[in-house]
Amino acid sequence: MAVCCMALALMNASCFGDEPDGCEADIETVTLHVPAPGDFFFQLTDSMQVVFSTDSVITFAVRGDADVTSLSPRFTLSQGATVSPASGSTHDFSSGPVTYTVTSQDGKWQRHYLVSVVPTLVMVTDTLSYDFEHYELETATQRYYMWHNVLPDGSLGNDWATANAGYRISMSTAAPMDYPTTPLAQGYDGSAVCLTTRDTGPFGRMANKRLAAGNMFLGTFDIRIAMSDHLHATRFGIPFTDRPDRFTGYYTFEPGPTVQDFNGNPIAGRTDSADVYAVFYRNHDAAGNEVVLYGDNILSSDMIVAVAEMEYVAPTSQWTAWDLKFKYRQEVDEQLLANRGYSLAIVFSSSSAGGEFIGAIGSRLCVDKVRLICSHEE
Repeated sequence: MAVCCMALALMNASCFGDEPDGCEADIETVTLHVPAPGDFFFQLTDSMQVVFSTDSVITFAVRGDADVTSLSPRFTLSQGATVSPASGSTHDFSSGPVTYTVTSQDGKWQRHYLVSVVPTLVMVTDTLSYDFEHYELETATQRYYMWHNVLPDGSLGNDWATANAGYRISMSTAAPMDYPTTPLAQGYDGSAVCLTTRDTGPFGRMANKRLAAGNMFLGTFDIRIAMSDHLHATRFGIPFTDRPDRFTGYYTFEPGPTVQDFNGNPIAGRTDSADVYAVFYRNHDAAGNEVVLYGDNILSSDMIVAVAEMEYVAPTSQWTAWDLKFKYRQEVDEQLLANRGYSLAIVFSSSSAGGEFIGAIGSRLCVDKVRLICSHEE
């Protein structure tokens, strides 16, 4: 049930095929140094973030009583690039994000980043809502869509990820609405998101990776390793500070006409299936090392605490409700929960075997009005 992510050509982390050498204008990492990190961050590893080439919104979630009025983020940049305001300069993040502009070594390319430091309290509501109303064309290329979630302070975050960036490598001429993950203006209630299993064209056939399943998940997609290790390019989960109880929403699913195997041969008698599930897991091991779940262990890791999974996504052309109860495998440590020691992944895919490049071209899963219902808070 791994999510499929495609990347089929050699590339730099941030320069695509039609752009010249020296175009890199990326923030690669951001670090916040503070005098007492244990009182400021939930986990010590939260002080540094790796920034993926498709990201333009960077958010640090810190303790609710943290002082964010005088902070000095430090950046590592792509080779030769410069940033303004300067790395290490001090800013007040209490009024909202600070905009940083990165200029490439040759001076011809720029990217703008929004950096936020958001004091985060234990949730005061029992329900998180994901309605897929906030989407835009990816900033650097304008080739494919990306989605934002709404943060507690009303600003937009970057928790949702797709493998659209990988599809761009194999189908660089595709129009934005021809990518695997696209918006649907008329969903169940307002906008929805649609995931479609797509043909990867001549590059896909050459590499024997003939399809890309539409996918969307809470986490990040690492385009830098997508070609060499596609299952580990999908990094599932965001830190979560409550105990999930139920996972609900609305969907439509129409399987494509013919399921094909890894070699592109039809599989007789098989109907494509989709993925709709959520996973709650511990994000640090006993030694304090950070844990992330990937495409090869998102449903099998021993760090998993609870799963809510639609085991059979019945085909339907009408908006249909789902309501899934989380099944717990382990007890929840309340102190660990309060310190962001757990992560939550929500995963959707139009072909459940897409990670093995098996599925039906044209399979289409649409989702809307997703809700995560949590137990009460102390």
